[in-house]
Amino acid sequence: MMESFVVFFTIFVLALLLGHELISKIPPTLHTPLMSGANAISGITLVGAVLAAGSDQSTLALVAGFMAVVFATTNVVGGFLLTHRMLSKFRKK
Repeated sequence: MMESFVVFFTIFVLALLLGHELISKIPPTLHTPLMSGANAISGITLVGAVLAAGSDQSTLALVAGFMAVVFATTNVVGGFLLTHRMLSKFRKK
C-alpha cells in the first residue's frame, strides 16, 4: 500500500514539474488560443475527477477526488471565461 502511494506521489510531483516547465515556455501571445484548445482536455479531466471522487476506495481517495473536481472545474470555467473574453475582442461593435 505504501509503495504504491510513493509511486503515485512521485508521478504526481513529476507531472507538476513538467507542467510548470511546459507552461512557462509558452509565449503569452499563444497562451490564450492554447487555453481554449485545452479546455476539452480539462473536461475529460473533470470526468475522471468525478469518477475518482465517487469511488469508495478510502477517505484519502475521496478527499483527493473532491480536490480534483474542484481544481478541474476551476480550470474548465476559467478556460471558458478566458475564451469568451478573447472572442469578444473580435466582435463588431
